[in-house]
Amino acid sequence: MRQWMRIIAGSLAAALLMCALPGAPAMADSYWQCVPFARLISGIQIFGDARTWWSQAVGKYETGFVPKEGAVLCFKPFGRMKLGHVAVVSQILTDRVIQVTHANWSIIDGGRGQVEQNVTVIDVSPMGDWSRVKVWNDPSADLGSTTYPTYGFIYQNAQAMALAAATAGISAASNAAVSLTQNAVGQMAQAMKPGASPLALLSQAAESTDRIADLIKAMTGGGASDSKEVSR
Repeated sequence: MRQWMRIIAGSLAAALLMCALPGAPAMADSYWQCVPFARLISGIQIFGDARTWWSQAVGKYETGFVPKEGAVLCFKPFGRMKLGHVAVVSQILTDRVIQVTHANWSIIDGGRGQVEQNVTVIDVSPMGDWSRVKVWNDPSADLGSTTYPTYGFIYQNAQAMALAAATAGISAASNAAVSLTQNAVGQMAQAMKPGASPLALLSQAAESTDRIADLIKAMTGGGASDSKEVSR
């Protein structure tokens, strides 16, 4: 377990250290499609285009027309959105206003594939069944005039909730490790003087790796025994 954590921590330290060096290439941002992102944070294990999620959910997950936190809102194909769309309910504000977290919706800084958190969605259906919604567009800071048809909500089951919780825990540990690594790299950069030997830098990097490994161990319940990696 300790060796596994040191490998991860060392990789983080090396990557950030390389980024801190002069002339290091910039790291590209991740590009997220709506489906893998929704599957990751909801734990709902459905694959394929977003437009197929509603039919695939039959017999696997409960579905309905009332929003619940953690549920996936399924959009029907509409206009240029030929493959549909899926978004995870993050907050319920009223019976007709919710917020969702989703990916690859708005064009931000000229591109798609980005994640947007707590985006407001309003039910504008005549029957109040969430069959037609409007979605806040962050770049234009406007709700917009487009009304999108939806199938409804796919609800989490116990397994999906457990997967989502595990993902959140791993994400928190990773973020904390990255933050600690950034601080360690910053400290190393400040400590290094012109003409310092490479051995001094490597020694400090090794110490930083140990601190990061300790953090990961603490945040992931370090006393647990080693387990096989789960295939994705």
